[in-house]
Amino acid sequence: MPGPEPLQPSDPSAFGEYRVTGRLGKGGQGIVYLAEDANGDEFAVKVLNDQWSRDTDLRKRFEKEVRAAQKVASFCTAAIIDAQLDSDPPYVVSEFVPGRDLQESIAKGSTQRGSTLQRLAVSTATALVAIHRAGIVHRDFKPGNVLLGPDGPRVIDFGIARVDDGTATMTNSIVGTPSYMAPEQIEGRGITDKCDIFAWGCVIAFASTGRAPFGSDTVPAVVHRVVSAPPDLTGMDESLRPIVEQCLDKNPDNRPNAQTLLMRLLGHEGPDESAPSADDAVRQGERIAQTGLLTGGQVPFRPQQPHTGPQAGAAAYPAPGTSTPRPGLPGHPGTSNPRPGLPGHPGTSNPRPGVPAYPSPPHGTPHAQNAMVNPNQTYARPAVPRQPVPPAAGQDSVLQQSWIIPAVLITIVILLLVLLLLFLSS
Repeated sequence: MPGPEPLQPSDPSAFGEYRVTGRLGKGGQGIVYLAEDANGDEFAVKVLNDQWSRDTDLRKRFEKEVRAAQKVASFCTAAIIDAQLDSDPPYVVSEFVPGRDLQESIAKGSTQRGSTLQRLAVSTATALVAIHRAGIVHRDFKPGNVLLGPDGPRVIDFGIARVDDGTATMTNSIVGTPSYMAPEQIEGRGITDKCDIFAWGCVIAFASTGRAPFGSDTVPAVVHRVVSAPPDLTGMDESLRPIVEQCLDKNPDNRPNAQTLLMRLLGHEGPDESAPSADDAVRQGERIAQTGLLTGGQVPFRPQQPHTGPQAGAAAYPAPGTSTPRPGLPGHPGTSNPRPGLPGHPGTSNPRPGVPAYPSPPHGTPHAQNAMVNPNQTYARPAVPRQPVPPAAGQDSVLQQSWIIPAVLITIVILLLVLLLLFLSS
């Protein structure tokens, strides 16, 4: 993992007992610093910027997120050590997790296979169970937010997470990373925990194949595929492919929740008296996440059925026009944010080269104006309104017809001449 950036002259030297030693990155909410305490232990300190700290509503939202994140089990995320929310500016001290993030690891050519991939799947699914139980929807679950720490994967960056209490702001905003966003999240149809499940499917597919399942070329193209095209799961680990396909269903009602997902990963499906309770399954997932030990070296996951075509539910959201299954695109290097607000690293989630590209997305597709913006970049802004539909060919308005304006001018001239003659005759 790249080291921290040097401090700038305007940066503080300390926060309470924590001495600042470098910058880990800068994001929409503020700056994340690397700091150490008197014992030399390292921590990440997130400091709110002026916009968030001076806006009462934003500050309250941040406080809710921090309080909720403190309830999340520390085994699956970077644990919050201290939160000084009444200071000026407010800051939060969390555990610093050394190691690469999943995006950077895949960029180095280390795709996940076999038991390593299965441990990643179980660990991250267990993390989502813990996060959702704390009343949080992450909304930006992606490879750059999965740290491969020395003691197992950690899910980080709750900076744009939403506390699911019905009072949080930006409920229907486009917030997230296009390559890992659910269709309903892109379309502004509501944010639920099923968005994180869709993102989990994308992340596991990326970890297995080295490619984002909906590509990573341009925002409009990626958005179009997420909404209208089936995922490219070529080369996906066959033992996990059925559950990943279900998680990538266009219809959120057809996706499992995090608890059901974890149960299936551990081999417990359908009515089975011998199956453990959900709490027991979570504890089993925690043990795997903490120790990395799997019985027999692999997860006892039972595939439901072989892959025979596009995932169920895709027909509920037909593509506007024709759409070919994802053969891949000649991609360009993407970037990701491995930590809250950290500048991106070169990625390798390029679709397969040398294959025909996808059809261009419709002009009204959200983010169409950002054709060259990286789809691995996190967005947090209001949803783009629908573009007005232009008149159909052959149905031009009256003013758009070429003969109207000259005719009107001639009529006006004739009327003026008549008035002039009447005036002269009187």
